[in-house]
Amino acid sequence: QAQLVESGGGLVQTGGSLRLSCAASGSILSFNSMGWYRQVPGKQRELVATITRRGSTNYADSVNGRFTISRDNAKNTVYLQMNSLKSEDTAVYYCNAQSIGSYWGQGTQVTVSS
Repeated sequence: QAQLVESGGGLVQTGGSLRLSCAASGSILSFNSMGWYRQVPGKQRELVATITRRGSTNYADSVNGRFTISRDNAKNTVYLQMNSLKSEDTAVYYCNAQSIGSYWGQGTQVTVSS
């Protein structure tokens, strides 16, 4: 039932910044947690960052200190601020919402030039 729409992806040079947005069709507080994942063709989808209903956050070691997950409950939107981008951050980034079930957005491409 839930719909998630990512936006904000694009091309950025190494060391640059980008902010991704994930707009949900309903209140994001209806979910136990939300998060961002990324995937490169031929590789496993990996967790990037999560935020719980209570607001606690977790980050993958590879992005900790560079990425920040946040939310705007009034806008039903979750963000991923990506700073100090590296070429290895290049991937399709997916928004995820977890409640009784798990929901995914369509993904947005992030490309970091070398």
